[in-house]
Amino acid sequence: MALNTSPDAPLPVGEVSRLIGGWIDRLGAIWVEGQITQLSRRPGAGVVFMTLRDPSHDISVSVTCYRQVFDAVADVVSEGARVVVRAKPEWYERRGQLSLRAAEIKPVGVGELLARIEQLKKSLAAEGLFAPERKKTLPFLPQLIGLVTGRASAAERDVLENARHRWPAVRFEVRNVPVQGVHAVPQVVQAVKDLDGHDEVDVIIVARGGGSVEDLLPFSDEQLVRAVASCRTPVVSAIGHEPDNPLLDHVADLRASTPTDAAKKVVPDVGEEHERVQWLRDRARRSVDAFLDREARGLAHALARPCMEHPHRMVEEREEQVAALVDRSRRTLGHLLDRAGSELTHTHARVVALSPAATLQRGYAVLQKPDGTVVRAPGEVAVDEELRARVAEGSFTVRTTQTDTARQAGHTDDANHTNNAEN
Repeated sequence: MALNTSPDAPLPVGEVSRLIGGWIDRLGAIWVEGQITQLSRRPGAGVVFMTLRDPSHDISVSVTCYRQVFDAVADVVSEGARVVVRAKPEWYERRGQLSLRAAEIKPVGVGELLARIEQLKKSLAAEGLFAPERKKTLPFLPQLIGLVTGRASAAERDVLENARHRWPAVRFEVRNVPVQGVHAVPQVVQAVKDLDGHDEVDVIIVARGGGSVEDLLPFSDEQLVRAVASCRTPVVSAIGHEPDNPLLDHVADLRASTPTDAAKKVVPDVGEEHERVQWLRDRARRSVDAFLDREARGLAHALARPCMEHPHRMVEEREEQVAALVDRSRRTLGHLLDRAGSELTHTHARVVALSPAATLQRGYAVLQKPDGTVVRAPGEVAVDEELRARVAEGSFTVRTTQTDTARQAGHTDDANHTNNAEN
């Protein structure tokens, strides 16, 4: 339909509608599945009008068919029914409206719906959306509970009344939405997303009363299942009764058999919790009492030991041993000191006896030259040389003199030297 148009050479509306119709007429027949939302069967009219809507999206298309086509399924098809239609697209030029001309209508039976749900269940399970490790733990006492349910429904009443009966202070953020029909899925999905984005909501309950398989189909919709799987907030599924098992039960973090059961599982019972607290207090008190009794018995047993009754007895028993050891050490040390003193005395005596001072005490003297050199021979001194004589009590100066002969002087010196050598 590529056309050369411009602001100066536009196409009339009729021409555009005709061209669109010509393009659509070239389309072949197709099979379409949806849910009938509007059905118009005027008496005497040869054409039946209906609207076919996508249950998962807010999209619908008009469908027309001849009466004989619809009469073939009129007994089993009504508003809200899921059908499969073989139709050809048609374009109504005067109104610029697209519709489908149905040549055959087949109702989707319960068995077929369940088979499709089962197939979707296997596909989603293979993706891991139902895995136990994805399940989030519910808070013990939620401060604010999000509730998605029908307006003024029995499910809403059951959840609110039972929850408030169990815990009067509980608060709810309620979203009333259609829970069946073509508008159910998009509005339930939007309500779940809104509550999941609420910072104060601790847990979300999706509740609905019982119904037929067709009524519960929105809660097996893939779009809703994926929306719940992506929630950060724990989600509780409370759909229908115990036998009902939509796919929402598998993806939710907790499944409740009924809305009443959801209230019991999400909110603790204040009376039971009070009894549990009292039981825990009694148990703690008994544990403390038993601990104190056990420790008191242990303390009494420890105090009854001889070392605790007479703490000084051990010291007294060791006192004599310590005294004996001290005496022994003193005696040993005295003996060692006496022996060392005796040896020191003997050594001192020997040293004194061998010292030059002792020799001087016996009357000997030592002659020294002025430079301190000891005179050992007469030839080492000259006549009239001044010498220093050292005796026991001190020293004095002497001077050598001339004798009658040098020999006599030498003899005298030899005699003195001999006397010194003897001493």
